[in-house]
Amino acid sequence: MRIAVYSGSFNPLHTGHLAIMRTLSAWEGADWTYLVVSPQNPLKEAEAARTGKERYLAALEALRRHPELRVWLDDIELRMPPPSYTIRTLDTFRRQEPGNTFTLVIGGDNLAVIRRWKDYGRILREYGVAVYPRSGFDSEALRAELLEEDPSYRITLLDCPLVDISSTQVREAIARGEDVGNWLM
Repeated sequence: MRIAVYSGSFNPLHTGHLAIMRTLSAWEGADWTYLVVSPQNPLKEAEAARTGKERYLAALEALRRHPELRVWLDDIELRMPPPSYTIRTLDTFRRQEPGNTFTLVIGGDNLAVIRRWKDYGRILREYGVAVYPRSGFDSEALRAELLEEDPSYRITLLDCPLVDISSTQVREAIARGEDVGNWLM
């Protein structure tokens, strides 16, 4: 099977994530999507946030409300010792499921900084990435620049609606006491 690996803090899951998962559920490049809740992004400062386990349980509830999605929630990174490097997650999936192929799903914002990721060249060559649009990032230009560096990189641009919302915006609105029911997944 072809598996799309969509990882993140998902703190909380919102309509932007839902739009991406709907795109992935219909995408011909994958048979199934693994949603991976990350305990802590090593390139970001620790947030005053719910624990990984709490975010995992919240994601489980959100996915139960959307049985139409071809998405499987996986706690692989919550079970691995830190730090949570994406290459370790992908390599672990490949060892555990040798019959499957894996593609990482990232936003255009992450494509812009992927050179800061551990073993990014291996990720792009061995696994490849499927990139969804993010406001303020030209994914086509970023893809072209990376392919100049190494034409063997596998970078697919997803035809996905741009939903200009972030988990940070949702958390900030909640902190202000605003109703965010329409933003949550």
